[in-house]
Amino acid sequence: MVTDRAAGTAGMKLVERPDPDAPRLASLEGANYGDVVVEVHASGFTGNELEWPSTWIDRLGRDRTPSIPGHELAGVVTALSYGATGLSVGQRVFGLTDWTRDGTLAEYVVVEARNLAPLPGDVDFTVGAGVAMTGLTAWQGLFEHGRLRAGQSVLVHGAAGAVGSMATQLAREAGAYVIGTGRAAHRQTAFDFGTQEFVDLENGALEGVGGVDLVFDVFGGDIGRRSAGLVRAGGTLVTVAGPPEARPADGLAVDFVVVSDRDQLGEIAKRVRDGRLRTNIGQVATLDDAVAAFNPTGRIQGKTVIRVRP
Repeated sequence: MVTDRAAGTAGMKLVERPDPDAPRLASLEGANYGDVVVEVHASGFTGNELEWPSTWIDRLGRDRTPSIPGHELAGVVTALSYGATGLSVGQRVFGLTDWTRDGTLAEYVVVEARNLAPLPGDVDFTVGAGVAMTGLTAWQGLFEHGRLRAGQSVLVHGAAGAVGSMATQLAREAGAYVIGTGRAAHRQTAFDFGTQEFVDLENGALEGVGGVDLVFDVFGGDIGRRSAGLVRAGGTLVTVAGPPEARPADGLAVDFVVVSDRDQLGEIAKRVRDGRLRTNIGQVATLDDAVAAFNPTGRIQGKTVIRVRP
């Protein structure tokens, strides 16, 4: 599936492209050092990625349109270039692609080996693609940037959503007290994923929350600004919605972009396999229906996954 900057979602279409050529990759004098070719079985995407500058350029800032969207995948390694370590041909893998490369809404994709981790044989490809971005975002926001510890409290915005539900489960497992937020209609889903309290953002009750050690923000804007005042002294607000417009009076504010990490992916896969971490997949579509899935007519609660192969 490809599109260009001018056409955006309206210009998305399915096209035929040559398959990635592993021998050619290995001969490019190090330009593709450490890459692998992956036969994509399932793929995920972020709804606003056409707004990212990296969607349209390569690492050197050169135009690379028309671009293939999607950065989340699960599949099978079909070829290795020189320097690719830790993986083998035929291995099941999952992870994220580089932001400045063509993405995963395709039958094959070229990925740096370091951005992938083994996917256990009893974890479905759809699940692997559905948890790669969401699980890593939650993990890094909570533990790397939020420094969450047992006994602390965390306010998770969008607790019934794709990322928020992951953050809720991981925080509960780590021994934190979790307050979730969202629309009234999502209350029960948030509780099902482990939220211990729920705040309905539609009735303006956010300011009634006491001071928390950590706010995990996925909304930004007005919600992000109001959330800064809920962080107790020494606490942290972490957000994936861009630079925060307000900061805690006596704490930290951190905005971050998720990165792929093999060890963290391994921890996530282990929890999925053990039943400690449930994915939140709201829709599964085929590659033929990917254009429509990228342009939903209504709100999808949970992650949309594109099943590239049956």
